[in-house]
Amino acid sequence: ERREQRKVTGGVKMTVTEGAVSGKLVIEAKGVSKSFGERAIVKDFSVRIQRGDRIGIVGPNGAGKTTLLNLLTGDLPADEGSHRLGANLQPASLDQKRDSLDPDWTLRDALTGNGGDTVAVGGNYKHVVSYMKDFLFAPEQAGTPIGRLSGGERGRLMLARAFARPSNLLVLDEPTNDLDLETLDLLQELLADYAGTVLLVSHDRDFLDRVVTSVIAEDGTARWIEYAGGYSFLASQRKDTSDEKPAAKQPRRKSAGKKIGKGNKKPKSKRKLSFNQQHALKTLPGTMEKLQADISALQAKIADPDLYARDAAGFESAAKKLEAAQSELAEAEEQWLALELLKEEIEGGTA
Repeated sequence: ERREQRKVTGGVKMTVTEGAVSGKLVIEAKGVSKSFGERAIVKDFSVRIQRGDRIGIVGPNGAGKTTLLNLLTGDLPADEGSHRLGANLQPASLDQKRDSLDPDWTLRDALTGNGGDTVAVGGNYKHVVSYMKDFLFAPEQAGTPIGRLSGGERGRLMLARAFARPSNLLVLDEPTNDLDLETLDLLQELLADYAGTVLLVSHDRDFLDRVVTSVIAEDGTARWIEYAGGYSFLASQRKDTSDEKPAAKQPRRKSAGKKIGKGNKKPKSKRKLSFNQQHALKTLPGTMEKLQADISALQAKIADPDLYARDAAGFESAAKKLEAAQSELAEAEEQWLALELLKEEIEGGTA
């Protein structure tokens, strides 16, 4: 059984082509571990993902988010533990590096499978130019080599390819990279309504809040923990933990030897965040809000179809500023998340 969902927002049109219904169990991992050399990336991770779950994977840069994603999909074998996929899975993927795109292909080739004039969408055939328009490509771009497309155009092309294939499991590695606001908003709506299962890696907090049902986060020791809810709920759980007030201080010698039970707390680690780390943790949210506002303003400016003809230098300047702001925001989000995880470890007495 196939179901199409068509949404239209400001000229962008996307169709998610859903495949046959998968089994109730989609992915099960038990005690999975993975290392590269002496560096552990995943330690003793277990999860059970069922049909309809939408799982976000978060963590600082280099923590192993893509590695965990590939372990879950079975694209990467685990060193230890067991892993199985459910029945009747039809995955479609979008990778952050756009590795599946041959730069010598034309836009037409990438959408039609290197030949013909039609694209198979939801069991029906659509003319490639019409499908291109759904993703804001001009008809004259059909013969453009992929290597000459901008980052945003490559992102839209990957979405067009992924959504044309029937699927009941969407695997998305940094799907929001290079997307303009219009396309990003529509992608959020589509994923939120998607009847299949979604696995995604993202640094975009708002995107995660709108899309996912749970978040898997790394704790700084290669152990990954699943939290119910979106990214904001994960952050609030950490805040609730940090806001807990310790019991009235007692001389340590008097409490020595007591069993830890109800009403008694484990002694907290003596390790603390440095002054610079505490300052960054307080100021980064404001920095990220400002960067997001700058990005929105720059994207709105570049969206002006007459800007390039009217002021080519201004267009190029805005594009460079946008790229720099997006990069700075990603770095700030990674730093903030790493500090939040470190604070959680310290307050939990594991650091």
